[in-house]
Amino acid sequence: MRDAIVVGGGHNGLVTAAYLAAAGLKVTVLERRSVVGGAAVTEEFHPGFRNSVAAYTVSLLNPKVIADLDLAGHGLRVVERRMSNFLPLPDGRALEVGPGRTQASLAQFSTRDAERLDAYGARLDRMADVIRDVVLETPPNVVTGRGVLALLPQLISAGRLGNRFRKLDLEGQRDLLEIFTRSAGDYLDQWFESDPIKAIYGFDGVVGNYASPYAAGSAYVLLHHCFGEVNGRRGVWGHAIGGMGAISQAMARSAAARGAEIRVSTGVAEILVEKGRAVGVVTDTGEVIRARTVVSGVHPKLLFERMLDPTTLPADFRARIASWRSGSGTFRMNLALSELPSFTCRPGREVGDHHSAGIVVAPSLAYMEKAYFDARLHGWSAQPIVEMLIPSTLDDGLAPKGCHVASLFCQHVAPTLPDGRSWDAVRDTVADVMIATVDAQAPGFKASVIARQILSPLDLERDFGLVGGDIFHGALGLDQMFSARPALGHADYRAPIAGLYMCGSGTHPGGGVTGAPGHNAAREILRDLRRGRVPKT
Repeated sequence: MRDAIVVGGGHNGLVTAAYLAAAGLKVTVLERRSVVGGAAVTEEFHPGFRNSVAAYTVSLLNPKVIADLDLAGHGLRVVERRMSNFLPLPDGRALEVGPGRTQASLAQFSTRDAERLDAYGARLDRMADVIRDVVLETPPNVVTGRGVLALLPQLISAGRLGNRFRKLDLEGQRDLLEIFTRSAGDYLDQWFESDPIKAIYGFDGVVGNYASPYAAGSAYVLLHHCFGEVNGRRGVWGHAIGGMGAISQAMARSAAARGAEIRVSTGVAEILVEKGRAVGVVTDTGEVIRARTVVSGVHPKLLFERMLDPTTLPADFRARIASWRSGSGTFRMNLALSELPSFTCRPGREVGDHHSAGIVVAPSLAYMEKAYFDARLHGWSAQPIVEMLIPSTLDDGLAPKGCHVASLFCQHVAPTLPDGRSWDAVRDTVADVMIATVDAQAPGFKASVIARQILSPLDLERDFGLVGGDIFHGALGLDQMFSARPALGHADYRAPIAGLYMCGSGTHPGGGVTGAPGHNAAREILRDLRRGRVPKT
């Protein structure tokens, strides 16, 4: 008999296992795939070429999790990008974003915007500090039965979140209200006049968010991507040496060193429930494993709609999960390259700072909005949004000498094609569109592609359990955040079934490789065990 079974060996499941094992519990992690890490894995996709398969960059990984699990001691090393972001433009110019360079680069488009840049950064940092303060806290667990908007005053005044909100001055409170409710486009339009700066910041508002940058609530998605840090430097992005799999492997080593058992190629078919309590699991092979507690790191829809007898769940809760919005419009590609791209606006194939940046092809918010509406109508946009990273410029162990690997994070595509076709029928066609989009800014790029790995929304669901290809395990809207994630009354990582807990990205604070849901869930499980709420065997 185990103390805890963790269903899913994604990075949050591994974090939960490490904390529980450190407290002396007997923990077993069950992972369906042949390798742990979930979407944070590094794999060889072409002979000699390795890359982060799904998740592809580092910033949101919580520093407390890094320290508590001693991830550095278990082999994790993260390096910063030499330039944060690079926006090539059709007119031959480019915007460079990064410490010490954004203001000067922005001045070529608007001196007014360059002058306002510091004030914008300070305003966003102040709001990001509020989010940083609450990512490792359990949200106020509001009782179900009322809408989120009706309960907003209670949410604001509840617990430590309310205390932090009240410490802000009136201007800060107004800012926070705006960022949670307005669109990224509207928010940026009130600050800036030039398209390039609005595009590079607005991109954060649509990452993993199948929506127009002018959709209400997208401003929070922008903020969600701003509260991270790398090596103690806030708001910057980096690369894990060895790819994202280096993070999950370090977590696995930490958990194992503390006594956790990790089993791969062991999928879970069913959560066992007896007398209203989760008591174990049944694996895909029919093996029964019993435990005092069961902890799920998988997508909420997979847990509650596929692994549990529906009669064990309250009817209202089942209805809420059935309407859970999940589908981020993401199309992921990994490319093996014979050479670095030479951009029209930055000619040259020798490694430059811009090659280490997040290279965003999307010159304006209007371009992004059109990409979204095209995807809604046709399934994908003829002019999509593409962010390209070339991690081999920072990590030469990913590709043969002289060659490189590139990650393409592409939007917008429809999670489900509007004409009923399968993504399997069009994935190569869409991949060609994505490569052509980069080639338009860097002529010759298409010819440099040696091999490609394609992950449509359907592939992301089949391979990694990301329903609808949603990298966050569910949209980050006001109705699916904080006390409403995954449903009002169950934001405290406790499922409606006694002894069943949730630790995945479908819980607060949401998606990204943060480790925060795993950290928070472990704290609540240990709290219950100490209080005797989960009976001993």
